[in-house]
Amino acid sequence: MEQDNIYEQVRANLLGVADIIYQPFQIGPFHCELIYIQSIVDTPTMREAIVKPLLEEASRNEIDHQFITRVLTGSFFTLNSHHSNSPEAIVDDIVSGNAALYIEGISGMIHFALQNYQRRSVAESTNEVVIVGPQEAFIEDIHVNMSLLRHKIKHPDLKMIKFTIGKYTKTEVFVVYIQGLCKPDILENVLESLGNIDMDSSLGVSYLSEFLEDHPLSPFPQYQYTERPDTVAAALVEGRIGVMQDGTPFSLLIPVTFFSLMQSSEDYYQRFYSASFIRLIRLLFAFIAFLLPSFYVAVTTFHPEIIPTNLLITIASARENIPFPALIEALIMEVTFEGLREAGIRIPKPLGQTVSIIGGIVIGQAAVQAGIVSAPLVIVVSITGIAAFIIPHFELGLAFRLLRFPVLFMGGTLGLFGIVISIYLIYWYMVSLRSFGVPYMQPFAPLVLRDIKDTIVRVPWFLMKKRPAAYEDANKKRQKT
Repeated sequence: MEQDNIYEQVRANLLGVADIIYQPFQIGPFHCELIYIQSIVDTPTMREAIVKPLLEEASRNEIDHQFITRVLTGSFFTLNSHHSNSPEAIVDDIVSGNAALYIEGISGMIHFALQNYQRRSVAESTNEVVIVGPQEAFIEDIHVNMSLLRHKIKHPDLKMIKFTIGKYTKTEVFVVYIQGLCKPDILENVLESLGNIDMDSSLGVSYLSEFLEDHPLSPFPQYQYTERPDTVAAALVEGRIGVMQDGTPFSLLIPVTFFSLMQSSEDYYQRFYSASFIRLIRLLFAFIAFLLPSFYVAVTTFHPEIIPTNLLITIASARENIPFPALIEALIMEVTFEGLREAGIRIPKPLGQTVSIIGGIVIGQAAVQAGIVSAPLVIVVSITGIAAFIIPHFELGLAFRLLRFPVLFMGGTLGLFGIVISIYLIYWYMVSLRSFGVPYMQPFAPLVLRDIKDTIVRVPWFLMKKRPAAYEDANKKRQKT
């Protein structure tokens, strides 16, 4: 009776699932039924490993009396299986891509893992492009992503802890780390935070990031997105922790510092001279993206005396017929440029780049000819927009784009004094910020001299003998001296 009750509960819970398949078998005195959803199971494997043995057993003249025992012990089928008496667990497995076998006389059902979701092939990275280095990127299938990662790190200390998050999506989330390299307190914090998440769905790893951050209201990211297996592998070897989720090609890396977000994976594939030069260019343009419009507005409005005379005459003549003050003029251009940037992203790819470039040129030229904005400001905003694209991490670049507006307002109302105050407040905030207990501005605040060799510049590999102090635990050395 208990067995019949379980079977009826399973069928009742699956009522209305149009693509469910109930495939009956009669094996001697035993009525069997294979239950699965055809669109998400590996049908050829199921036929070969489950259906074929059952049909062969049904065709025997004499039924093996050990049939039930062999099924329960797992020796009848070549696939791995497990037995469950919970109707809820049985239904969850079926809708997750498993096949369930009901056999009259056995309490519960036998489960087989046969998931076969549609997936795209491993392709090149589109958001973190490198010229020299691996070209593969994660996809939406977590098992493929884990295989890509294990291809990079072939060591038993690579550990993966599984969570299932989402009442309806039941999304698989894995915390990956190398035992003995990451800090145990950070790992415990991550595991506790993920274990406390109770939500209806998690359709992207970004859903989880806001639960993991120490300062979720901060404009600065305390995590790092990446779609590259080599970036995750390098971070794990440094002592960091990764969070990988099924259904998304991006992984989270924690903790982070400001300088780790300013680095690209290609920095480690190029010679250290080139990598150091590019990092310096990157930092320079990060400051340009953050401060250039506010500096232009502050200088032209409050401090024209510091501009060379010839340049000042050129700027003044360009602004002669402009009806707006420099602050309003800059705000108009900044908001317009942000709109063009967003339009370029949302428009279909074949048109996006063309529309954004042509739109910027046409609108900028028309605005100058109409006397709405000045030509020097169009140049300033264009350079600022280009500089923002140089920042490797999108979330950090977005933080600079958001903070540029209050700094612009301070520069337009208080001049250079307002900009200095803004820089001081932002730097003070960044120094006090923590990412899972790691100071955001390390190794400069606090000062860790041995880690400066891999921040604004990169020294040769043979000189980087220790892991970054921000991440390492007891095992500090990463190469023999």
